[in-house]
This record gives sequence, C-alpha cells and structure tokens, in this order.
Amino acid sequence: MKSRNSLLTKAAFLSVSLLLTSAYAIQGALPQLKAALGVSQTQVEYLATVPSFAVTIFVILSPIISQAFKLSDKRMIQIGLTIVGIAGIIPFFISNYWVILASRLILGVGLGIYNSQAIALISIWYDGNTRSQMLGWRAAAEQLGQAGTLLVAGSLLMFGWHTPFLVYALAFAALAFFSLRVPDDNEEEVVEETADVDDAPIATDNYPSKINPAVWLLVAFAFFLVVDFVGMENRFSSLAVAINGNGYSGASMFLSLMLVGATLGGMTYGWFQKAFGFATVYIGLVLMAISSFMFGFAGTNFTVMVVGLLLIGFPLQLVSPFIFNLLPKFAPLKQQSLVTSLVLIGFNLGSFLSPSMAALINSVFGKPSEGLSLAVPFPVYGAILLLIAVGIFFSQKAASSKQKTSEEK
Repeated sequence: MKSRNSLLTKAAFLSVSLLLTSAYAIQGALPQLKAALGVSQTQVEYLATVPSFAVTIFVILSPIISQAFKLSDKRMIQIGLTIVGIAGIIPFFISNYWVILASRLILGVGLGIYNSQAIALISIWYDGNTRSQMLGWRAAAEQLGQAGTLLVAGSLLMFGWHTPFLVYALAFAALAFFSLRVPDDNEEEVVEETADVDDAPIATDNYPSKINPAVWLLVAFAFFLVVDFVGMENRFSSLAVAINGNGYSGASMFLSLMLVGATLGGMTYGWFQKAFGFATVYIGLVLMAISSFMFGFAGTNFTVMVVGLLLIGFPLQLVSPFIFNLLPKFAPLKQQSLVTSLVLIGFNLGSFLSPSMAALINSVFGKPSEGLSLAVPFPVYGAILLLIAVGIFFSQKAASSKQKTSEEK
C-alpha cells in the first residue's frame, strides 16, 4: 500500500470529499425551480436538503453493507460515487417534482454509502497535529467542492433550470482519479502501513476504553450548527430575489464566495487549534452568531446580508473539525467509525430538517416563509449559538476544577 503521507494518496482521498456536499450545488437555482415546478418555498428547499435524509440512513447502513458483502472501503467509495453520478443527472431529463425529489433521495444514498469512510480513516491513520491538519483539509475539500459545484451549476443555469444538474457528472471524474490512485485497502494493510519507520504506529492506549455519553452532546451540537448554516444557504437565493427583483440571478456567485471563507476556515483550523486550543470553539461560535445577526437583521440592505452570508462559512469550519477532533477522546479506536457516523447523522439530520426548523420559527413569530420574512429565523439561531458558547464555557470550567481537585487529592 502506498504511503499514507504521499501527497497523491491524500489528494485521492480528498477528491472524494469534494463531492460530499455537492447536494447543495443547486441552491442558486431554487427560485427558478420553485417557479418552474409550481411548489412552495419549503418544498423547493427540500430538493436541496432531502439527500441529507438518505445520507443519515446510509451512514448507519454503510458498515453493515460493507461487512455483509465483504466490500472494502475502496469498493464502497466507488459504489457511492457511481450512484451520485447517475442519480445526480436524472433531473436533467425530468420535469416532475416528485421524480426529481426521489432522484435527490437516491443521490443521498450514494453520498451516505461512503461518507463516514472519508472521515473515519483520517482518525485511524493520522495522529496529533497531522490529524488536525488532515481534518481541516478534508473540511476545506468539502467546501471547495461545494463552491466549485455551485459555481458550475450557477453558470449552467443560463441554459435553463434543468442544466445545473449536469454538474453531477463530475462524480465520474472523481471516481476515475480515486480508482486509479488508491489501492484496495484492508485492516492488515493499514496495520502494516502504520508500522513503517516513517509512519509511526498510533498508540491505542491514547483512546478511552468505552464510549463517553458526551458524544451525544456533540451530535446535538453538530445538528444545530448545520440547521443555521444550511438554512442561510437555502434562503439566500430567495431573499436576494426579494431584494433585487425577480430577474436577479447572481446568488450562486455569492454562495460560492461564501464557501471560499469556509475553505479558509478548514485550511487554517490546524493553526487555530495549535494557537488557541479549546478556545477555538468559542471563536467559531461567536463569529457564527455575528454572521446570523447580520443576515437576520439586514432587512433590505443587501450588502449587510451578503457580508453575513460570506462570514458564516469560516467559523463553521473552525467548529466542525473541532468536533471530529474530539472524538478520539470520547471513544475507543475500534469505535471511531461508529462515533464518527453518529456525528455525521447529527450534521445530516440538521441539514435535512433545516427547512422545517426555519418554517417552525417563522410560524412561532407569525411571519410567513416568503419575501424578507425568510430572514426571521437567523437572529434566533444567533442567540442560541451564544447560549451554547456560554454553556460550553461553564462546562469546561467545571471539568477543569474537578480535575484540579482530583489531582490535589
């Protein structure tokens, strides 16, 4: 097996992560899809988020399928990418909302089949600062992929609302690169690889003996982060049209730029973690809250709304890799795939339910999910983010005091 530190090997695995968030590539086309298909705002938002529902299910089923059919990680990733490519382009040929919704669900099946493998292997193969850097780069790869697919889909939109779905043909390119570069993998090969002189083995005694219940708090944390982030992505296009008029079609460009910030967050996560340690999570949460307040209170000021949109990606990618980086402290080495899957379920359920959560907040405040009132949920999200930051601060302080008392005894 080729060295895990080979740049090409890393690039091959990162190329897989480029497609993991491609379900959101069509977000810039949501206003056009809504008009063409004659559906409600919540229904059209579900075209972007329903893949996450299937991802949630198949993140759980993926290891079962792998074991039942004795499929290697490479085969699972190949199968997933193939499904993504085929299901993704089906709406190019179809004009029925329910058929398109079904194809989007199948797209999520493909993404879910290999989602956890793309992340868990980093925790298994890498340690220390290298793990932090790889998790950050993986997060950056997701955002680069989303930005790239959004930009391509937005450019294709000028040829009609069907054409943005052709962006999923890129899955076949990733499949070819991955298949050619990454060899078949199994547990024995990974063990041999970690035993190399240049690749020191990872000490299993650094992991706890059982799963810490705090993992469920990380799952809930992941859920809410994505409710805010995806909600902003979903509603920006419609808010941009409400402010600038029905002829406005520049939303995809800003959504892509938003992901540039997210990419920078992922790329610099390792540095932030090294420089600020646990305080990284506070920096991320406060910046996300500021972004949510700007977006929610912008009103007709499109510039303020865009600044809020562009800001949110950077802190999200400081917080989400932080969650994955905590997992080795909360579960045994052999359970890393399981706890990674649980956190992924939190992220994907948050994504899937984001339209309903936003609609619920609109109903609580008596504001319909139309026009400028689409921004109503985001100040609420901002306030919750600040409360989470305060809760984490006092929990961490209490844990530190308890540890200090124990050491003194």
